[in-house]
Formats: sequence, structure tokens, C-alpha cells
Amino acid sequence: MNQATDLYPPALATSYRMGFTVGEHSAGHMRRILRMFLTRWDLDRLADPAALALTELVANVVRHVPGRRCSVLILREPFGLRVEVADAVPGAVIAKLAGPLEESGRGLALVEAVTDRWGADETPGGKTVWFECDV
Repeated sequence: MNQATDLYPPALATSYRMGFTVGEHSAGHMRRILRMFLTRWDLDRLADPAALALTELVANVVRHVPGRRCSVLILREPFGLRVEVADAVPGAVIAKLAGPLEESGRGLALVEAVTDRWGADETPGGKTVWFECDV
């Protein structure tokens, strides 16, 4: 690797982790970061489903997490991509069925529809919601 011309440190070769305080427009910034890494990792074909799923997880932080703090992990895996959004609010995450006239409640159903796997893990300090997209 040429240190003079490579703009990414070696640690970014397979992962990216950052803490955020998110707002109404944060999903767009996070989608750009995600797409940059997918392009670098030659995983462009995963950009649309991964960007939609990340948008939904960030929207849940905006709606349900006091203080709107979260951390995002974008991880290159041998099978493709894993993205995790962690926050400090404990509790189960359930994909509910929204009624036809409800204005919200379909986010996790969308995540399930566009990714290969998703789930939520409770942690000592809150929870991590994740998804995976296969190449």
C-alpha cells in the first residue's frame, strides 16, 4: 500500500465505526459514508438495500432514543456487509405489522425485506440493531 497516495488508514480497510448524535437529516450523511465504503470494497451492488436499511435504523434512533445518540459500525465481511446501529436504550426490538392507515411502523419490516438477515441484541448499555447483506 502506498502511504503517500492512499487516503484511508489501514484500519478502514474492513470497517468503520463512529458515534453520532443524529437528527432529521443525518440519514443522508450516513448513506453517503456507507456508499463510499461500499464503493471502496467493490460492493456497490449492495448500496441500495443497505442504504435503505441504514436509513430505517437511524430513523428509529431519531424517534425513540432520548438524546439521539448512537454508534454505527460498517463492517466488510467475507459474505458481504454487516451494519450495526447501537444505542443506550435497553429493550426488545420488534418488527410490528402496521395497519394500512398508520403513518409509521413499517421500518423494520422494510429492513427485513431488503436485507438477508437482521436482528437486535441487548447489551449491558442498551441494544444493537444490525443487518447483513450478502454479495
